Amino acid sequence: MKIVILGCGRAGSALALFMSREGHDVAIIDRDSGAFRRLPKNFPGRAIRGVGIDEEILRDAGIESADAFVAVTNGDNTNIMAAQIAKVRFKVPTVVARLYDPVRASAYRDLGIQTLCTTTLGAGVIQDLILCRPWRTVEEYQQLCALFDV
Repeated sequence: MKIVILGCGRAGSALALFMSREGHDVAIIDRDSGAFRRLPKNFPGRAIRGVGIDEEILRDAGIESADAFVAVTNGDNTNIMAAQIAKVRFKVPTVVARLYDPVRASAYRDLGIQTLCTTTLGAGVIQDLILCRPWRTVEEYQQLCALFDV
């Protein structure tokens, strides 16, 4: 599977490492070349310095033949814009955007972009830990976003 990841922070670098260790073809983009220090020296994928909403950078990363695109920068606006470009312009089959804002996560999920709201997910997991309950499924956590619908 060919995967393009936008954002080489903690989540992006971990995902890149996990996927490459499973034998997937991974390209990771970040505008800060220092972010790539989170990757091991023997990282088999490609690290591309650039802005992830720039179509040329996305092409350099191989988005035109990507099976999946994941946006995990620290900015909701960047993640949504990049996810929309990947889904609409490049027709990437699987597109996931990490968002912090539960309202936006719910709205964009309704538009067909898979979103993961770490704010809602984290709060739900903490609630489950406090109440000594088994963790819910991702879908159940995503339903918690309905609490934030306007």
